Amino acid sequence: MVKKIVWSIVSILFTLLVIFGIVSYQYVTSSLQPLDASSKEEIQIEVPSGSSSADISRILEKNKVIKSASVFRFYIKLNNKTDFQAGYYLLSPSMTLEKIIQSLQSGGSPVAFDGTKILIQEGLTIDQVAESVAKSTKYSSSDFIEKLKEPNFLIQLKQAYPKLLTSALESKETKYSLEGYLFPATYDFSEEMSLETVIENMVKKTDEVMQSYYSTIENKKMTVQQVMTLASLTEREGNSFEDRTKIASVFFNRLAIEMPLQSDISVLYALNKHKEIVTYKDLETNSPYNLYQNKGYGPGPFNNPSEDAIKATLNPADTNYIYFLADTSTGKVYFSRTYAEHQELVDEYIVP
Repeated sequence: MVKKIVWSIVSILFTLLVIFGIVSYQYVTSSLQPLDASSKEEIQIEVPSGSSSADISRILEKNKVIKSASVFRFYIKLNNKTDFQAGYYLLSPSMTLEKIIQSLQSGGSPVAFDGTKILIQEGLTIDQVAESVAKSTKYSSSDFIEKLKEPNFLIQLKQAYPKLLTSALESKETKYSLEGYLFPATYDFSEEMSLETVIENMVKKTDEVMQSYYSTIENKKMTVQQVMTLASLTEREGNSFEDRTKIASVFFNRLAIEMPLQSDISVLYALNKHKEIVTYKDLETNSPYNLYQNKGYGPGPFNNPSEDAIKATLNPADTNYIYFLADTSTGKVYFSRTYAEHQELVDEYIVP
């Protein structure tokens, strides 16, 4: 009788332990994802001088930028993330943990934002940049789009930044010639500032960042347009720098064997919409931007990438990977050398 009671208690405890493990796993997994991927809200936070990683984690959770301070603190410790800077930041619940970390490492504003700042997040398309500008300035998104499409304005920019924009303006069938060249950062804005100046400040910032990479691009016998195109794909396909270098290697390996780049990001850009799942029908979309249907780089960039993505593209890992996929529940990226290996990963992590 005693033995039966003991085993009953052990069984109950084991069941509770399993349930606790499942619930904990689900909580941690959800905490690693953006708090609200569809949010367009920008939240101002202050990181005081001398703040510890625990302090910063609590600030982010308190301001509803992340779900869990504990999980964020564990993530930065596990990935050895340091060098967070004091200052004021505009962050969004739609940002991944990696993008939040990159922002905190890049340095904040020494003074609080007063509505005269324009925040351009990493990986936004020009259409999304236009929305951000419209929220922070007197200019509408349509004003912004029309201005950056003006031929004379584009010529002026090319003359001012020839290394940066020559290959972009020579490309055919681009939706926007400046896609990829509006650098993600926080910009000052004043009421007397013209729309031309708003756009040129973003292009100028891109040129400043690219100064460190022009010689590398030339040595690789690539154009800036090609680099920015691949960087825009690695920006959205991966979160960590390590993953991005491997993803970049996949793209270069595919180009070397004249295989289409086959990036879902290209399909979504061609469709001009965001979807969690890209269908087989989507892959048949008739567009020069669809890199399932077209070989090579396509017309140009698919968004405005961060320096992290640009650096990863120019420093690809040395691999013979041809395929990769991401587990959407954890964000972990898996790489494979053959289609058979890739299909096994699809069956394990993608197919329900």
